[in-house]
Amino acid sequence: MNKEVSILIIGGGLAGLTSAIHLAQEGFEIVLIEKNTFPKHKVCGEYVSNEVLPYLETLGIFPFEKGAKKIDRFQFSGLSDVVLNVALPLGGFGISRYTLDKLMVDRALLLGVTILQATVNNVSFIKDHFEITTAKGDSFVSTYVLGAYGKRSGMDIKLSRKFIQQKSPWLGVKAHYKAPFPNNLVALHNFSGGYCGLSKVETDYVNVCYLADYKSFKKYKNVENYQTEVLCRNNALRSFFKESEIVFEKPLTISQISFEKKAPIENHIFMIGDSAGLIHPLCGNGMAMAIHSAKIISILLIEQRSEKRPRLELEDRYKKQWNAAFQKRLKAGWWIQNALQYKSLTRAGVAIISKSPYLLQRIIQSTHGSAI
Repeated sequence: MNKEVSILIIGGGLAGLTSAIHLAQEGFEIVLIEKNTFPKHKVCGEYVSNEVLPYLETLGIFPFEKGAKKIDRFQFSGLSDVVLNVALPLGGFGISRYTLDKLMVDRALLLGVTILQATVNNVSFIKDHFEITTAKGDSFVSTYVLGAYGKRSGMDIKLSRKFIQQKSPWLGVKAHYKAPFPNNLVALHNFSGGYCGLSKVETDYVNVCYLADYKSFKKYKNVENYQTEVLCRNNALRSFFKESEIVFEKPLTISQISFEKKAPIENHIFMIGDSAGLIHPLCGNGMAMAIHSAKIISILLIEQRSEKRPRLELEDRYKKQWNAAFQKRLKAGWWIQNALQYKSLTRAGVAIISKSPYLLQRIIQSTHGSAI
């Protein structure tokens, strides 16, 4: 027998949990389906822009109570010896996904959200409602469905999304390290074929997360060799790894990371977070964007309860608000990402920026928003 719910969320990442908490605070009955157990470490840069901090606090999420690090400085280096240091225009905080996810799951459960660990087998839109089934045999009927399952999923194949048909050349690697590193710094270091981000989290470990071109990566037998032979050609990264000790048993990896354009609506499902669009990690704003997108759809659904707009009108409003909030950032990230793939262009850019820290701050601002 189908269980009826007002809103069902597929995926329990930052976007899914944010929407679940926001909507539950407003009295909605929410079912969230997540295939993995909570909490767990994920391949993710663990710096969060302060643009979402006021909003998180309205949801009852207080990162600094869990030891999050206040971050107000940014460092960048290329393959030359030049290292740039500037103040972050808005600042942010460092917290592991393990801790942040647990904080949000606990809050969602406290508010009465039903969290089901299962894999969604099918989502069908029939006569203005959804029918959802899971591999465990659960079945639901819901008025609205939010897709918050991340960068890529079997759901994307089921929905025949265009980007999933194309192979992506990007591989992500992440691990925590014990190393001397400033609490208030987030660093981005370019290397041939990719770039690496470093920032401290609440455990006092340094989160190291990098994106690599798979073509350059596959020439080496393993992550350790790749880091030694490629990442460590960057002087800053060579110094870091020389003084660091890995905390994880082994680095986490994820392949086929796609930055192709995605639609914020698929088969009437509201896509949020990385399911709607993935900004290049070098911008350091993916987590904040996921949270912000969840706020956009949550407010629209709260308004819909009283306004009762036609579904297509609601979808159109979401598309417009999503594009207004993120389209320019995604384009800026794309241009920066592509520029970093050319050594000569990167060297010239670093030389120009080194003479104007203000210019570097403006580039950072182009991929970030104001407080929400």
